[in-house]
Amino acid sequence: MSPGTQYTPYHPKWYRRRMSVWWWLQNRSYVYFVLRELTSVFVGLCALLLLWHLRALVQGPEAHAHFLAQMRRPFFVGLNGVGLLFILFHTITWFNLTPKAMVVRLGGKRVPDWTIAGLNYVAWVLLSVAVAVVLLRG
Repeated sequence: MSPGTQYTPYHPKWYRRRMSVWWWLQNRSYVYFVLRELTSVFVGLCALLLLWHLRALVQGPEAHAHFLAQMRRPFFVGLNGVGLLFILFHTITWFNLTPKAMVVRLGGKRVPDWTIAGLNYVAWVLLSVAVAVVLLRG
């Protein structure tokens, strides 16, 4: 090596294929995944709406009447309608995904996917009927 030689570190430029922002539209399972993740925003909004409703109940009949008047506005009716659709989509896609996220074994054998998803749907229907009975009776 001669004393005048200077070495510079070599940093290769890695090849990176350009990817569109809309890459997830190329595969149906990616679309469902992204939509399911986006629907969680509406799940959070409905939780906040429920907390707002509980706050109005605690504050008394006048505050609750004001809350109900607000909920009758077209904006909130539309928001609740869209929220319901997104929450149904979120629930259905999650129930269909549950067998992959939760592997259940009985007697050393894996329980079939349709059984796990089906039990989730049955529990959903039973709880919905129970809530409807409680609400419609009173």
